Amino acid sequence: MLKLLLFCLLFVMCWPLALLAIVLYPIVWLFLLPFRLVGIAVEGALELVSAIIFLPARVLRAI
Repeated sequence: MLKLLLFCLLFVMCWPLALLAIVLYPIVWLFLLPFRLVGIAVEGALELVSAIIFLPARVLRAI
């Protein structure tokens, strides 16, 4: 709701900039999508390494 209110304020104050934001937002989102996917993959790999490192401690704690 806040984003919509801010966009309406921007549209009233400077409508060319608001229209440019509407046009460029999907392009920027598509440009940043591969970086998000890489971030998800790196986070998963680090979680896997962390799980492998902490596995002996979990096994010993269960005994």
